Amino acid sequence: MPSDIPAIPPRTRLHHWQRPRWAAQRPPARVEPGKRRSLLAILGPGLITGAADDDPSGIATYSQAGAQFGYATGWVMLFTWPLMVAIQEISARIGRVTGKGIAANLREHYPKPLLYGIVGLLAIANFINLGADLGAMADALRLLIGGPAGLYVILFAAFCTTLEIFSKYASYVKILKWLTLALFAYVAAAFAVKVPWGEVAHDTFIPSITWSTDYLVLIVAILGTTISPYLFFWQASEEAEEERIDPAAHPLTERPAEAPSEFRRIRIDTCVGMAFSNIIALFIIITTAATLHAHGVTDVQTSEQAAQALRPIAGEFAYVIFALGILGTGLLAVPVLAGSAAYALAETMQWATGLDQRPREAKRFYATIVGGTLIGIGINFIHIDPIKALFWTAVINGVVAVPLMIVMMIMTMQPKVMGDFTLPRPLWAVGWLSTAVMAITVIAMFATWGD
Repeated sequence: MPSDIPAIPPRTRLHHWQRPRWAAQRPPARVEPGKRRSLLAILGPGLITGAADDDPSGIATYSQAGAQFGYATGWVMLFTWPLMVAIQEISARIGRVTGKGIAANLREHYPKPLLYGIVGLLAIANFINLGADLGAMADALRLLIGGPAGLYVILFAAFCTTLEIFSKYASYVKILKWLTLALFAYVAAAFAVKVPWGEVAHDTFIPSITWSTDYLVLIVAILGTTISPYLFFWQASEEAEEERIDPAAHPLTERPAEAPSEFRRIRIDTCVGMAFSNIIALFIIITTAATLHAHGVTDVQTSEQAAQALRPIAGEFAYVIFALGILGTGLLAVPVLAGSAAYALAETMQWATGLDQRPREAKRFYATIVGGTLIGIGINFIHIDPIKALFWTAVINGVVAVPLMIVMMIMTMQPKVMGDFTLPRPLWAVGWLSTAVMAITVIAMFATWGD
């Protein structure tokens, strides 16, 4: 090492409640310099985040897009991909560079009222969305096998929560990765029906925009469901957690030499994860456009309605595949919704944090997961209109997303936060473009409120 480079100080000793459960037992996960990891090894927080974006609530939005306007909204999936990649990569960099999640960095560097407002609204939106997703999963299972949807809500919630709390972290991440395969159900569904692929390609790559209130409202809804605050918190916190459980890894502010390989990994992981998310969303639009829209069914309010409407038009196979996809995406999204809220709240309150901790070591963190899931269960038993619930979730997410993205963009250009790893100019430019698009989306949402 050159003599002009200062010695790197040893890492701060962790308290027993901060020490990962399996860190001492695990070999270093980082590869030796010069060696490359396989794509499967690289994919992690970005892939899971992207797949969780296609939750049952998102499926309902994409289904409505296909049913109402055919293939004419497919171009949005291309347009939003670089915007999603930029803001999610920025989120991941915050976690990997600092070794802390977004809420912990907000607490350290910004006024407390801003932190409390953002985290409070995030938790409310997440728990409402979680309840809607549990209800969609229960309805999908009821469509497949019959039985009481209320019981299925409780069983799904118990299963997701038990897995999240009691699984070993490494095993849990593998489960989430495998669950991403459930989204291929929508690729299978598209190929199970007759699709005019030439028309799909034309409308996807050559946008045909309809200047009507309904069309603009739907574009706003798609943008709102693809760029969501809970995804920012989740990916940042997972990057920080991956660093904590790996004894060979360090926050990049402490070990700058690790930066090139880590930023490359984050870029690949995020690009693939967001591409996967948007490709699946595009296939949902294609499936519903080729079936529902083609047969005059233009009003789909929930993912359950989309599955039901497919049955007489596209046949039993497409119907079953579509319903199974709802179950798989829900099993992935519910833990992410609960977990991102728990990370944010625990970092805000400086509680012991992390899915790598045992329940007794992070009681309040896991209590937040349980409490949020119970709220989600309750939403399904107090007869709240799910459409109105998701509308208010979109409103809250919009209110949170814009100021949060602005703060994140400012934060990641400050050396006091990011050290020598402030954003490169291209990422900075696309990040601000993503922020501007989201701001326009929120303004449009409120402008069309009464329509």
